[in-house]
Amino acid sequence: MSSSITSLTDEALIAFDTLTDRASNLVQPTLRLGVTGLSRAGKTVFITALVHNLMHGGRLPMFEAAHSGRLARAALEPQPDDAVPRFQYEDHAAKLISERLWPDSTRAISELRLVIEYESASGWNRFFSGGRLCLDIVDYPGEWLLDLPLLGQDFAAFSLNATSLARSSARTDLATPWLEKAGSIDPHKPADETQARELARLYTDYLRACKADERALSTLPPGRFLMPGDLDGSPALTFAPLPNLPDTPAPAGSLMAMMERRFESYKSVVVKPFFREHVARLDRQIVLIDAMQAMNAGREAVIDLERALADVLSCFRPGRSNFITNLVSRRIDKVLIAATKADHLHHESHDRLEAIARRVVERASARIGSSGANIEVLAMAAVRATREAIARQDGEDLPVIVGTPLEGERIAGETFDGKRKTAIFPGDLPQNPDSFFEAVDSTSQAMPHDINIVRFRPPLIEETDSGVKLSLPHIRLDRALDYLLGDRLA
Repeated sequence: MSSSITSLTDEALIAFDTLTDRASNLVQPTLRLGVTGLSRAGKTVFITALVHNLMHGGRLPMFEAAHSGRLARAALEPQPDDAVPRFQYEDHAAKLISERLWPDSTRAISELRLVIEYESASGWNRFFSGGRLCLDIVDYPGEWLLDLPLLGQDFAAFSLNATSLARSSARTDLATPWLEKAGSIDPHKPADETQARELARLYTDYLRACKADERALSTLPPGRFLMPGDLDGSPALTFAPLPNLPDTPAPAGSLMAMMERRFESYKSVVVKPFFREHVARLDRQIVLIDAMQAMNAGREAVIDLERALADVLSCFRPGRSNFITNLVSRRIDKVLIAATKADHLHHESHDRLEAIARRVVERASARIGSSGANIEVLAMAAVRATREAIARQDGEDLPVIVGTPLEGERIAGETFDGKRKTAIFPGDLPQNPDSFFEAVDSTSQAMPHDINIVRFRPPLIEETDSGVKLSLPHIRLDRALDYLLGDRLA
């Protein structure tokens, strides 16, 4: 494994950025909140709902600053980083509220500044001017975060890890074209650009298949293979891990040498700048996960979610030093893992969803030897698309959820038009969260419980008598806000 994580220049730039941010903080208190999500978790919706509720006086009873009436005003202002694309809040909010469609997922980093004016909870501080906090929201794909552990690997370690994962039972059929092609090539033979492109394409196809809903797998580095942006076709993205690498050094001009060089370029051109310019400057972090989709996809998807969260927490964990915290004195002091789409379940199962997510986080923490301190777990829905009801079936009351399925959604053989509401029984989650993990070690091929996952349209937002749109409904967004921001608004 490579011992070089960053260069002295990297460390100097990180230190400079930290000092600059801290100096600015003395004049204008600022909190940099990182928002990321593993596949399909809804981070664009979360950011939009957060901003909309704070700007429009949303119902936030568990957010102490709002509940006590201390929030005076929240407004958008120009972000401090002109080189980072702006999170297009207005477009996303219009799509949610006016069109009742879910906004497209962002595929690159973006930023938004929300300024919150408030009264201090301290009677003494209220005697002076009101408080003002700049909330800088940094939105980035979860796949990029999962690239950070690559900084501690050389090409041989990366190839070994990737090959071992690809040969697991949940992936081997998807990885076969790449494994067979890569296994047929002598890595010590002269490099061939056409061959390199073919290997990179096959490996990318495999990662894309892993991400699809049918598998719902989460551990998918290198992340930019799925979101190349302006690096598409560049040498830094034209490589792939090689199985069965020989122990002897790569000869100059060989395929192995080419792949090693391009892997190191990927780290230096893509991963290090992302870490240095964005992750190293964060104060708080929320990671959104779609635990229910993983449960539905099967046991391997749940274990893969655990593996991905272990990689995530290895970047953020407090306590003993690791390769991330060694780089910079500024540290993320709170991490929230949020299991989203709680509105797809009846409230009777919300505590169970949270317990299952917490168990996954505990197991992920144990993988990396962390206690899980300063990590909170929450089941939530940033935008609630359903309401609850009781249906009578066979003489018994059945708890159901009611919503408008998206156009083209099929339920029990019926295709919906995106206009008609329906009620469904979403299924039950087990009381014992370990039942999912016990099934991993059994010979049974079925998960212990299935959930009926239906994609619903966003809700119709009500208006007041004066024509003012109300805020977006949610489940426990207020608890998330209190955990992430509450102490900074005291």
